[in-house]
Amino acid sequence: MGLTARIRTRDGWAVPHAVVTVTDATGTQVLRAGADEEGLVRDGTALVPGAYTVIVTAMGYAPAASSAIVTATGRADVGQVVLARQGGTELPPPGPWTIDPAHTSVGAVAQHLGISSVHGRFTEFSGRIEISPDDVTKSRVEAVIRAVSVDTGNRTRDDHLRSADFLDVARYPEITYVSTDLTAAGTDRWTVHGELTLHGVVRPVELDLAYLGTGSDPWGGTRAAFRATAELHRNDFALDHNQVVKAGIALIGTTLKVELDVQAVQGDTLPQT
Repeated sequence: MGLTARIRTRDGWAVPHAVVTVTDATGTQVLRAGADEEGLVRDGTALVPGAYTVIVTAMGYAPAASSAIVTATGRADVGQVVLARQGGTELPPPGPWTIDPAHTSVGAVAQHLGISSVHGRFTEFSGRIEISPDDVTKSRVEAVIRAVSVDTGNRTRDDHLRSADFLDVARYPEITYVSTDLTAAGTDRWTVHGELTLHGVVRPVELDLAYLGTGSDPWGGTRAAFRATAELHRNDFALDHNQVVKAGIALIGTTLKVELDVQAVQGDTLPQT
């Protein structure tokens, strides 16, 4: 007897804080039950046979309503109820996520001689994402990059980038980013607002973030994938050294495009692989 239901997100993850309310044909509430850690609702209250309305709510999600018919057994199986994030936006399940450097790329593109691009990356970094369970706009991301790990595929150029002319890694060994909040920019897109510390200078920087989905990995973990981009101006961070060739063309452009392809593992630690 009673009510059973399974509450899930669009990605198939449980919504453990969901609440199910059942009303009869007159609009009177006859049952109210919460989901367990698996997103399952099991309530043994006997219901009078008839038609009912089932409303599922959860903080951060849009409410969902459906009809249910209770038979002579006094039981109703609502089945799986899918909740969408408020505003139609999606994020991974709440809680901590650890960025996996082995499956993450931190890159930047700069214009060279005004006619082509130089691609670089940082090979040593760490980071953490915290998805808020109540208000996704309060989710946070923090990342630390070792400046000395810059790699453009050319040793002479990399040594110059590490020097006092540019990153000055001896004085400023770390590049850090700490978010302040998020705003929705589409069904699976976000703008991350935060502060970037680079070359000893702190500036606000926005990341255009796309959530690509979640899935299981071979080590028993759960992974989430993101892609993010940002545009930086070197002069904002006192990276204003340059050389000029004929016709006044700078060797390196003043604008850098940052490109991030991120994999994060659910939890506070990375799996042992």
